[in-house]
Amino acid sequence: MTIAAGGFGLCGIPETLIGGIVASGVKNLTLISNNAGVDDFGLGLLLRSRQVKKMISSYVGENKEFERQYLSGELEIEFNPQGTLAERMRAGGAGIPGFYTRTGIGTAIAEGKEVRAFEGEDFLLETGLVADLAIVKAWRGDPFGNLVYRKSARNFNPMAATCGRVTIAEVEAFAEAGAIDPDGVHTPGIFVQRLILATQNEKRIEQRTIS
Repeated sequence: MTIAAGGFGLCGIPETLIGGIVASGVKNLTLISNNAGVDDFGLGLLLRSRQVKKMISSYVGENKEFERQYLSGELEIEFNPQGTLAERMRAGGAGIPGFYTRTGIGTAIAEGKEVRAFEGEDFLLETGLVADLAIVKAWRGDPFGNLVYRKSARNFNPMAATCGRVTIAEVEAFAEAGAIDPDGVHTPGIFVQRLILATQNEKRIEQRTIS
């Protein structure tokens, strides 16, 4: 099963839904996510319980268990430049099977991929991503599934919400019908099939720097 998860680091991650997946015991997951959380929080919990066989990710530098599993050959990784990953998720949600980008030309990212020239410059063909399930975290949600994210917690959540065949959103608070200004909707309810109230809303800081 392929699961797309919103969030960036520990910001805007669907903690409650991740906990539910851990509790389910489902194995051999492919996760699409910017990163894998940390060892004891976020998607790192699924790595710790050995429920993940492959990560499609961009940044994975804060998780020692991720590093250990990758170097030992237990975990398959498909690395993506961060903008490419975001666009692959967005493209999948928009029904776009592929797109060309300059990012990655001349690097290991380009190995095995189609290269095409446009106006004298080379571009890589990248494919859109579609997940069996998408899990996202929002600040507010109404009965129709319209979602509002708060500030930087928006990050990868809107793209993840669109690219799941089924999308489940956990929200910090429910809003009454009509309470969300249509101009303030970040993810329209047409993309959301399930809505739950989050029971975990920890605002953990990944790296605290003080002077």
